Amino acid sequence: MANPVSGDRVRFKRLPSNPNLPLPERTTPHAAGYDIRSAEDDVRLEPGEIRLIATGLLMELPEGVECQVRPRSGLALRHGITLPNSPGTIDPDYRGELRIIVQNLGPEAVTLHRGDRIAQLVFARFETPLVEEVSEVGETGRGSGGFGSTGRQ
Repeated sequence: MANPVSGDRVRFKRLPSNPNLPLPERTTPHAAGYDIRSAEDDVRLEPGEIRLIATGLLMELPEGVECQVRPRSGLALRHGITLPNSPGTIDPDYRGELRIIVQNLGPEAVTLHRGDRIAQLVFARFETPLVEEVSEVGETGRGSGGFGSTGRQ
């Protein structure tokens, strides 16, 4: 499978808590997301509970590339497991352990086991435009219409 962003490399370093779990990986050739796994033993999430789950990995992103952390649809459908800050953003200058904020929105407790796929990582380039204050902004046909204003006859 191709590298995540035009030949750039995303580098991972294992921590002692993760000597042998698979690195984040795509499970099909056309998948956008790389599944990432829990490095913790048996994390029980009660309904409504939010926890931070360790992956045992450090990541080095190329300059100009962010990593978005997103929920896995199967966990959401079957158990109500989501990521409350989704999509979370990991910046290219972050070098701490990748930890995933998970929440159980389901009606029953759920236990996540070591090696379970708990989220997916999507890599994307980003822009850093200059921000400036002006006294006027340009006009458009839409103007200030929002929240369902387009598509009306």
